[in-house]
Amino acid sequence: MVESVRATPAVSRVLAVFLEDPAADRYGLDLMRVSGYPSGTLYPILTRLERAGWIEARWEQLDPAVAGRPARKYYRLTAGGVAAARNG
Repeated sequence: MVESVRATPAVSRVLAVFLEDPAADRYGLDLMRVSGYPSGTLYPILTRLERAGWIEARWEQLDPAVAGRPARKYYRLTAGGVAAARNG
């Protein structure tokens, strides 16, 4: 079930980024670049959206030593999140 989320301008902008391609996985740095928000603004929004059931998160499965970078946490809109974001 999807709970309501207060639609501040920042939340609306982050949702607009997700709605550009609702099926795409997005990670934090990508979302920061596209939305223009710093991590201190973005991550609290992602936490609220995840707790409300609008997005789901998963950690990338990779060996950081082999990849040469840390694993990324990917975010994606849920079906309920897509509907809620489009409606309001």
